[in-house]
Order: sequence, then C-alpha cells, then structure tokens
Amino acid sequence: MIRCLAVDDEAPALLILADYIGQLPFLTLVGTTTNPIEALTMVQQGQVDLVFLDIQMPKLTGLQFLKLAGNKCRVILTTAYPEYALEGYENDVVDYLLKPVSFERFFKAAQKALALLPGPTAPAPMAAPMAAPVAVAAPVAAVAAPAAGHMFVKGESKNKFLRVNHADILYIEGLSNYVSIQLPTQRVVTYQTLRELAETLPQPPFLRVHKSFIVSLDKIRMVDGNTIYIQDKEIPVSETYREQLYRLIREQ
Repeated sequence: MIRCLAVDDEAPALLILADYIGQLPFLTLVGTTTNPIEALTMVQQGQVDLVFLDIQMPKLTGLQFLKLAGNKCRVILTTAYPEYALEGYENDVVDYLLKPVSFERFFKAAQKALALLPGPTAPAPMAAPMAAPVAVAAPVAAVAAPAAGHMFVKGESKNKFLRVNHADILYIEGLSNYVSIQLPTQRVVTYQTLRELAETLPQPPFLRVHKSFIVSLDKIRMVDGNTIYIQDKEIPVSETYREQLYRLIREQ
C-alpha cells in the first residue's frame, strides 16, 4: 500500500482527492491537511510515501515544500496554473495534475507512482475503475432550467455538461468558492458561490437556511430547533432564516 497525504489550502480539493484515493486498492490515505507545515512534519517523520501537493498555498508554497522535503517522499503536484509544470518536473515530481482533476487523469498519475515506489511485490497494472462517485465540475456557473426541473453544470472537459435534476438534490453546501451538491448516490462539486447557485433554483422547494447551506424542503426528515435533518446529515439553521423556514413548513 502506498501511504498518501493530500495537501491543499482549499477544503473541496482535499475532499475530491480523498475520494479518488479511496477508490484505488494500492493507495491508502493517511491524512489531508490545509497546512503545508503540518504536512512537511509528517513527511520528515516518515509517515508518508506519496504527497498530492497544491502549489499555490500560504506560508509555504508547493515548490518550497519540494525543496524542504528532499527525497523523503514522492510528489504529485496539483494546481490550476499550468505555467508551473516545467519547474515541477525539474524538481523530479511523479506527475503534474491540472485542476479540475478528472478521475481518469488521477488514476494515470497514481499508476506512475506505483511503478516508481519500492515495495516487496509490485501488483500487476490494473484497468481503470469506474468513474468516481464525486462528479467534478469545472470553474463555471450552473446554467439553470427551472421550468424543466433541472440544471446543467459544466463537466471536467470543455464540452461536457452534467445534468442535475432538482428532484434529486438533498442539500447544497457552500465551501469557499465551491459548492457541493448532494444527491442520493453521489456528490457534485463545482466552482461557484452558493449565492450564484441560489439564484438559479426555484424557491420553494429550495431554501437557504444558513450562510453555507441550501436545503430542499421536500427532503427534510425532521426539524428540531435550529437543526434540520436530511437523511443522516445535520444542517444548522441560522436565526436569519429560521422564521421563513418555519413559515414554509407550516404552509405545507
């Protein structure tokens, strides 16, 4: 097993990497962190074989991290800036992944690491698994189609769009400049703000209940005080939105 650490100053990016790592049987996730200094300590203590490393981070950039880590681990760079590719390869990285990272591209990079890292026995090359349950959307706002009961979000390739039916949405969580759209069997992550997405959704059944959450009233299992329960997820309700939530519940 290759012990992996994901380092990125954006939590949604860590979420995606953790999900991808969990799908490959020869990788095991030892941790995720937004703190590159914490990550460097783990590397220096010998806890990590492979680091998925963002380049643009505060306190310590990915390229500075590479120089300090030396040869204690292998590194796959992840970044939205292609201009860093050459410098990354000059520092002997395994691969260079351009965000948003598709699972297919991630798999190829992981296979390169598997070939490079020593081990008692090297497993035979495996075929690429099915696509990850997290659908990764590119940096573009959703295109709404309220009358049709669905919307499209841009996929990881230029001409790929993912259809999201309104009826399938359980809740939506804002994560900095990303939103995570939770569906019954998968999570769709796209680069945009919660406010932008809220403007494309019909209200009701969708209602913003917190600065970080939009819920579907149709999917609420229970409301208890300032907490909404949708399946096993507990979602907080801000005082700003509480009165409107209770009014809509009474009207249904």
